[in-house]
Amino acid sequence: MSVSQLCQVCVRRPLWTCLTRRVSGPSGPGSVRGLIRQWSSRDRGRVRSCTVDPNLEEQFVFVDYTDLEDDPHQEKKLLDQLSFTAPPLPVPPQKYLRSLERQLQGLRGGAPQETNPNSLIQFQDIDFPLDENLVAAKTKRKKAAAAGKGEQKIFGSPDVDEPVSDTCCSGCGAVLHCTAVQAPGYLPSEKYKALLQEGGLRSAICQRCHLLTYHHKALHLEVSKDQYRAVVQQIRPLQVLVLLIVDLLDLPDSIIPDLPELVGTNKHVVVLGNKIDLLPRDSPGYLRRIKGQLAQYCQVAGLGGQVTDIHLVSAKTGYGIETLISSLQRSWKYKGDVYLVGSANAGKSTLFNTLLESDYCKSKASEVIHKATISPWPGTTLNLLKFPIINPTPYRMFRRQKRLNKASQLTEDELSHVEQTRMRRFSRQGYLVGRVGRTFRAEVGSGPGEIQFDPDSLAFGENEDGERTTGTIRTPEELSYNELKDAHWLYDTPGIMKDDDILSLLTEQEVRSVVPTSAIVPRTFVLKPGMSLFVGGVARIDFLQGQKSCWFSVVASSRLPVHVTSLDKADSLYAKHAGHVLLGVPAGGAERMKEFPTLVPQEFRLEGRGYLEAAADVKLSSAGWVAVTAVEGDQVILRVLSPLTAGFSLRTPPMLPHIVSLKGERIRKSAAYKLMKPPGLMDDGVSARGAKRQPVKRK
Repeated sequence: MSVSQLCQVCVRRPLWTCLTRRVSGPSGPGSVRGLIRQWSSRDRGRVRSCTVDPNLEEQFVFVDYTDLEDDPHQEKKLLDQLSFTAPPLPVPPQKYLRSLERQLQGLRGGAPQETNPNSLIQFQDIDFPLDENLVAAKTKRKKAAAAGKGEQKIFGSPDVDEPVSDTCCSGCGAVLHCTAVQAPGYLPSEKYKALLQEGGLRSAICQRCHLLTYHHKALHLEVSKDQYRAVVQQIRPLQVLVLLIVDLLDLPDSIIPDLPELVGTNKHVVVLGNKIDLLPRDSPGYLRRIKGQLAQYCQVAGLGGQVTDIHLVSAKTGYGIETLISSLQRSWKYKGDVYLVGSANAGKSTLFNTLLESDYCKSKASEVIHKATISPWPGTTLNLLKFPIINPTPYRMFRRQKRLNKASQLTEDELSHVEQTRMRRFSRQGYLVGRVGRTFRAEVGSGPGEIQFDPDSLAFGENEDGERTTGTIRTPEELSYNELKDAHWLYDTPGIMKDDDILSLLTEQEVRSVVPTSAIVPRTFVLKPGMSLFVGGVARIDFLQGQKSCWFSVVASSRLPVHVTSLDKADSLYAKHAGHVLLGVPAGGAERMKEFPTLVPQEFRLEGRGYLEAAADVKLSSAGWVAVTAVEGDQVILRVLSPLTAGFSLRTPPMLPHIVSLKGERIRKSAAYKLMKPPGLMDDGVSARGAKRQPVKRK
């Protein structure tokens, strides 16, 4: 019988397609050879077993094929030719359940091992060969998978012959080009030429901003600290207002020490203490105390009489932003341009984006101007970014105050769904939350009988040809001449890079673990003399001398591990676990630790102030600090080991002196205390939970 005939049997009558095996051998009443079938029965079912003599040969018999439709009796004959096969026993439902349980246990035990594609047998039809492009694509994907996950490959190629454009990146401000990969503002030549031909280069962002925003990858650029400072020094001869952004987690090192020399001594300076939403409330009036400390640090830095006002804000949650806008519109009004100046990673770009969506920006500019690129990586902004400031006319001030008064009477239930979602999200991420609204918002469409009112388009003026112009109907792709002819601008400047900072020693993944992005919950530990406390693998604090135990409250990111050990085991623990999971940062094992600088010791002496007040803060640069609380009058000696250029120091007085009170019960047989997170506050001090029942008023 041919193979094709056998295949026809399989297709038409699958029931009768089978391959039988007959076992041949001597048989007889006393023979022990041959097929022996043993049947047994139990109380709860029947179990069948078959034993075969392994010495017997197996003979394969193919059944002759005939058309079953022509001979209806052929089915019976075919059954007689087949060897006897017992019908399968019905499987009880309990067996399916047991099988499902075994599968679930296997899934819980671990993920199934993936089959290696290279070990499988590959079949290929000779008459239909595979496309070479398809085979090459599969091979390329296999190589990419074998290269390792998490590696960001940069696509495209540069073109040194293409001239540099006159358009800046809307994310970082660098001039767009496709000539050098390491230079700021680079775009692959394929993308650059396509955008240039389509006229879309004006709204494009560079490759670095794209990777920072969508892939959280930071490219290494050849930009020196002097180049950052040179961009900021452009404002020296100008009559402008300077908004100095200060990172409260890195106070006082985040205050630019030579700011008068950098921007000029004839500038009015408004100091903004950013990231106040991350700090817990250690005592009543803590905001007033932090504001006073900030003013004192500015005085020590040499700003003197240039500081006209100080605000505590959160560029992320919007706390204090409306108060800042009202203050700027009353004091500075419309006298000139405004510049955001500060150290790297202080939050200038985040504040720029928040003000872009507020009453401080022209109504239609937020639809036209691209938001600045923000990331925890220092030095994101490379050049000047700007948006036009709205002119605070009496009518606009009246309309704005009317909106604020109405918003102050609203409860959380009366807010829109989008606003409620935003408030709940920020309440989980920060202790202080504010609401930033718009009085004049440009609407895309109008209902029947509605007239869209835009104050910026009512101005009359003359163009360059002397013709009188008015506001015209246009698409929101660009601002009109009347909106920009006398406009003043708010500029976002590049961050000034600090000489000593822990972030400069870390990779992009480690920076995301070290920089706090949500409300900090203090972690308190009690240590005796002769014990050590590790803050990740970047800092080690040895308690060398003291009469009694001290409390160490870690104010840092929750993603940064803390480990306590004895002083005699500290060296071996760091040598064994540095670069691994226990210490967390740095990450990458022994290879990463070969590049990470060694820890250098420095000693600090402090005097205790009592059980309820911290004596000093061991400042960990941009990563936070560790507050040390000791018995009153106790002389404490600490040894802090850190990289030489990390910028760690001792801060007195402490930022949050009563932080030790924010702890729960002590964990049994441990040096740690349970965590205790204080309740969040709204802009006027009302708790986030009580804001649903009480009107949310502003200051």
